[in-house]
Amino acid sequence: MPITVNSNPAATSASFYLSRNNYALQKSINRLSSGSRIVHPNDDAGGLAVSMKLESTITRLKGTEKNIRNAISYLEVQDGVYSNVGKIMNRMIELKGLSQDVLKNSSDNDNYNKEFRNLQVQLYDMSKLTFNGVSMFANHTTKTGSQEALFDDMEQDLGLDNTMSIFVSSDGTAGPKVSINKGLLLSALTINSSTKDSDEWTQARGHTDAATRKANNLYTFASETYASAIKLEEMSVGVFTQALENIATLRADNGGTMSRLRYASDNVTLQERNFVAANGRIVDVDIAAESTRLAKYQILSQASASMIAQANSAMEIALMLFR
Repeated sequence: MPITVNSNPAATSASFYLSRNNYALQKSINRLSSGSRIVHPNDDAGGLAVSMKLESTITRLKGTEKNIRNAISYLEVQDGVYSNVGKIMNRMIELKGLSQDVLKNSSDNDNYNKEFRNLQVQLYDMSKLTFNGVSMFANHTTKTGSQEALFDDMEQDLGLDNTMSIFVSSDGTAGPKVSINKGLLLSALTINSSTKDSDEWTQARGHTDAATRKANNLYTFASETYASAIKLEEMSVGVFTQALENIATLRADNGGTMSRLRYASDNVTLQERNFVAANGRIVDVDIAAESTRLAKYQILSQASASMIAQANSAMEIALMLFR
């Protein structure tokens, strides 16, 4: 090999390897300090694209999970109202029984009637309760509609209910959903005494006098005012029983929907956890493997620097030839 001064191929080669080893060393340092395998897009362009889509799905699933939990809270509050309505109905039935006691005088029955009519006003007030501004009970099939909602229309397949859709996947409106029913409380409390079927509360409310109510066989346990409330003697025991059964059905429907939402919440949570794991396999750095690479490139960088010094010192042979 000739001895030259103007060019030093050995030093140039060592310098090239030093630059490459330093680059690999810096990459390992960046990965270990960030915890991510993909620090720059050129580290894994395809993996970065997949990771971005997975992260978007994870974000949407987190939002979906919160929405489902809000829906469960809505149903829990609604169920609490149903529970209290059931207690009121039981008290009403008790008042009906007490009013039939022959040992009670007219004054006693008047007192029972006062409580009975006040409880009707309370039931109406409870039907107007909201959850964060959203009504929990409906009187019409849509928010601004004129079609009266009817209780137990699922058996009749009339579609006269009022529902809200809770989307339970990361696909939003394109994915599966769970329908939450706004309880048809007023309709459930409106009974046709001849058929024992539920009817339109608005229609029953129009019958303000006992004679008209009797002629139309329509009775409602919810009244806007004390004056329009019905009296104990107008109501048969069978109407009380049917109204209580209706409330029990509403509560059972509420419980079924709540159960489905809890399973949907568990499913979304599991999906989110699995997507996080899948994304981690793409972007997370293997600390053990990367720390091994770090040690490797630290040694190689130091060796490259040492070899540059050796290559430069080798040129001193040329001076010896001049002596």
